[in-house]
Amino acid sequence: MSKLWGGRFTKETNKLVEEQTASIHFDKKLADEDIEGSIAHVHMLAATGIISEGEGEKIENGLKAVHEKIKKGELTYSVANEDIHMNIEKFLIDEIGPLGGKLHTGRSRNDQVATDMHLYLKKHTETIISLVKDVQQAVINQATDHVDTILPGYTHLQRAQPVSFAHHLLAYFWMLQRDKERLIDSLKRVNGSPLGAGALAGTTFPLDRQQVANELGFDYVYPNSMDAVSDRDFILEFMSAASILMMHISRLSEELVIWSSQEFQFIELDDSFCTGSSIMPQKKNPDVPELLRAKTGRVYGNLMGLLTVLKGLPLAYNKDMQEDKEGMFDTVETLEGSLGMLAPMIDTMVVKAGNMKKAVSEDYSNATDIADYLVKKGMPFRQAHEVIGKIVLYGIDHNKYLLDLTLEEYHQFSELFEKDIYEVLAPEQVVRSRRSYGGTSQDEVRNQLDLARQALQ
Repeated sequence: MSKLWGGRFTKETNKLVEEQTASIHFDKKLADEDIEGSIAHVHMLAATGIISEGEGEKIENGLKAVHEKIKKGELTYSVANEDIHMNIEKFLIDEIGPLGGKLHTGRSRNDQVATDMHLYLKKHTETIISLVKDVQQAVINQATDHVDTILPGYTHLQRAQPVSFAHHLLAYFWMLQRDKERLIDSLKRVNGSPLGAGALAGTTFPLDRQQVANELGFDYVYPNSMDAVSDRDFILEFMSAASILMMHISRLSEELVIWSSQEFQFIELDDSFCTGSSIMPQKKNPDVPELLRAKTGRVYGNLMGLLTVLKGLPLAYNKDMQEDKEGMFDTVETLEGSLGMLAPMIDTMVVKAGNMKKAVSEDYSNATDIADYLVKKGMPFRQAHEVIGKIVLYGIDHNKYLLDLTLEEYHQFSELFEKDIYEVLAPEQVVRSRRSYGGTSQDEVRNQLDLARQALQ
């Protein structure tokens, strides 16, 4: 039989089965990690005397030669060899002869593939954390320039109260900070070594699993061999954190789409992050944030897909687990691509402060401050709330905003109003007066920026 595991079989694998069960067309992404893990395994086999030092050197040199040929595109993967592990082992045997068959001593593809995925996810989680920091820095850059820029803050997508644009942006900084912390914490579960667990029960060879873990930079060794080969929690945890991160990216993207519309005109995205229409020459479409919104769905789908694969599996390894990789790869690539576009898109966007100021001067978002004004003069809040509601209705009926009303008009509703009401209602004062911790006053926003910079360090 041509298969490396074919000794027990009397028939060739059905070609359709071979095509459907092979994973080489996607798990070839693990080539670097597979060879890295194999070299560490060989070092341990030689150190423990399971193979001789000379054999270990020849296998290591062979693996390095195979690695170089893979990087240069000189080797062709075969579906007949099923996966990245068997393909590399076959390449090694072709490179150094039958000695290459000793590489697999004391391990199984079950612990091997789990190790590869731990190594892959560790590397890419660290990359994603770095990319999140880039987006946070872009947010800080824009926020630093726009502490004094005022726009309407919204609830229910209705104008609510004026806020500093920096304050609005920094809300996303803290969302991203929690995302980053989740990813950092997830590395505790990623950074464990399954290698040496064998197929499920360990091995009769005197392996030194800790040596392999140390060489690969893992913090610990799985204490249970069955758990080691069947655990995919670390991928689920990464995908969960990735889904929350993509949700935050989608929320920010939605705001960028809205703000750049003709109806809002609060920002303009750089041309390099927009596209045009094939038929309408005037169009400038915010395609990048729209695409980021949509990509959230595929990340959610990857998480739900893997949860569904794993939900009914008995211990230990099952072929179902082959379906764990494509979703992981796709989530990693989606996050890296999304974050890579988001940071420069935020950095280069033009903020139209004048349009924001105009918007906040032509609404009733300062109404709450009238209520606070009356409360400070002794009126119960619930009564003040009713008074202001009537004032707003009066303004709407007479096509006037709150700053347009005369003092005489205010006196129709309460004699407590004095000339200082106009100072209270100025958007700058409305923002400036929100001095509570975490509020939108300029001083509080500057304090928040200091905290954000410290968090980013």
